[in-house]
Amino acid sequence: MGSFSIWHWLIVLLVVVLVFGTKKLKNMGSDIGGAVKGFKEGLKDGNNFESSEEKKVEEKLSASEKTSDNTINVQAKDKS
Repeated sequence: MGSFSIWHWLIVLLVVVLVFGTKKLKNMGSDIGGAVKGFKEGLKDGNNFESSEEKKVEEKLSASEKTSDNTINVQAKDKS
């Protein structure tokens, strides 16, 4: 049970191309690339959303601290 040689991989590639065809392989590749790109953009948007929400909360807390000294500020977080 040794490792596969280059000839084994070429035969596997040939069988895959014969079964799926080059057009389907090209479409699958572009679909996977688009999904990865969308995932990366979603991660960036999520980080920007969290930082903007944190700024809003800090502004609210600082504004409410200025209005009264007897108020206790508590922030409840929703589980999501």
